[in-house]
Amino acid sequence: MPHTDLRAADILARRLYDAGCRFAFGMPGGEVLTLVDALERAGIRFILAKHENAAGFMAEGVHHRDGAPGILVATLGPGAMNGVNVVANALQDRVPLIVLSGCVDEDEALSYTHQVLDHQAVFRPITKASFRLTAAGAGIVADKAVMVATAPRPGPVHVDVPIGVADTVVSPTKIRHSRQPAPVVPQGAGLAQAREWLAQARRPLAIVGLDVLGEDSACVLRAFVEHFQIPFVTTYKAKGVITEDHPLCLGAAGLSPLADRHLLPLVQQADLVLAIGYDPIEMRPGWRDAWDITRQHVIDIAAEPNTHYMHQAGLHLVADTGATLEALAQGTKAQKTWPDEQPDHAKAALAQAFPNDDTWGPGAIIAEARDVLPRDTLATADSGAHRILLSQMWTCHASRDLVQSSGLCTMGCAVPLAIGLKLAEPARPVVSFSGDAGFLMVAGEFATAAELGTSAIFVIFVDASLALIELKQRQRQMTNCGVDFPRHDFAAMGRAFGGNGVSVTNRAELRRALQDALTADRFTVIAAEIDRGGYDGRL
Repeated sequence: MPHTDLRAADILARRLYDAGCRFAFGMPGGEVLTLVDALERAGIRFILAKHENAAGFMAEGVHHRDGAPGILVATLGPGAMNGVNVVANALQDRVPLIVLSGCVDEDEALSYTHQVLDHQAVFRPITKASFRLTAAGAGIVADKAVMVATAPRPGPVHVDVPIGVADTVVSPTKIRHSRQPAPVVPQGAGLAQAREWLAQARRPLAIVGLDVLGEDSACVLRAFVEHFQIPFVTTYKAKGVITEDHPLCLGAAGLSPLADRHLLPLVQQADLVLAIGYDPIEMRPGWRDAWDITRQHVIDIAAEPNTHYMHQAGLHLVADTGATLEALAQGTKAQKTWPDEQPDHAKAALAQAFPNDDTWGPGAIIAEARDVLPRDTLATADSGAHRILLSQMWTCHASRDLVQSSGLCTMGCAVPLAIGLKLAEPARPVVSFSGDAGFLMVAGEFATAAELGTSAIFVIFVDASLALIELKQRQRQMTNCGVDFPRHDFAAMGRAFGGNGVSVTNRAELRRALQDALTADRFTVIAAEIDRGGYDGRL
């Protein structure tokens, strides 16, 4: 077919290219061959993964570096169903992900039933929207998909693409590019009340969430907290929005009871709580009603109305975070805050609670990696006990320096996320931290890492157990069941897939392995052997 002829799939692919997409991930089937061809023609490289779930996380990894929506391609039936987890994850983690699935044409589906099911019925509950591509409306569907996926709060959008429609040659039409609306700025009585509360505050505290990243408000946020001397806590996804070595930063919270023990009392002492782009989907029950609006002023600045009821506020401002902070600061005088220096005491207590001088164990592994790896290293974390500890100990100097699944908390995400990050920014060091159980879920993606020539570093905490679940089992005085498995030779697995592999049992061995991995021309698996129970008292 001449390249001057445009198919409906080409219209879709060109709109995705215009949105900044340069990579798509998935596993092709006969029903999506036209889609894959159209993506490649448009300048979007298709990457073959080994499972659709991992493909979606690779797409997310790229998104965190280039800002464009990720693209997941799945064929009909089992291919599409394999992607359900990562799509649900994108919804809860606020990731703009375009999910393209192939399907049979409607007339064909009247009598042909093999692998045929209603994709839209499956994806509607776990996406912001689901569309079925039509030939005449391809441009409209494509633009709607991009707009809905990227609008606050971002999330996945599904497009079901019938085989016949994808191949249909359409008349060249100008692709519609709708624009996102201008940022909403609070006005009137609500803004006046917020300014008054800010001016009165002597013990203000900010809790910063993921919305700030999506709205690109980091610079305004930093200027605001510095001007008013407001100490702040971030959610795990918002780590690094202001460098974590900033004197006002109290670190991240939401998952560690040990951290909460020091941070929640400080929250309750504040006379003004500013929830800035704070999305409590990352938080655990300890953060439900973490403040008392009958005795504390609370301002909630968020992209969406509060329907979660994890907390309440005296003022709810559904507005752009950066624009709101600028409006709040206008004409409001700064003053000395926290005369009793309680935030400094809490910060010191947190440092003691998460020491970095362990001889060996999960804390030592994290501390050694942070010390050896360059400041600009990009990191990913899988779900598990190690993630809780890592999220407290890993210092981030910029937003999205540490990527993880903290809404849905999906196991097996760290390896494919790291592959996506390295693909998007090959010059930067990338390290992935996985528990051994999570790693086993996605071990086949080392083949993808080898095929892409990535030199990412994959650190595995090897304790032959679902450590977090085993810990909870013991805490409830239950019989050990279903949480242990044999120790495997993970370093050998890395070598078998074409990478480097080394097992380490102490800090010196880990340091050498990390240093070697930084100069390697292929990926490196570092299997860090630790004792069971190594997380006891650390979370």
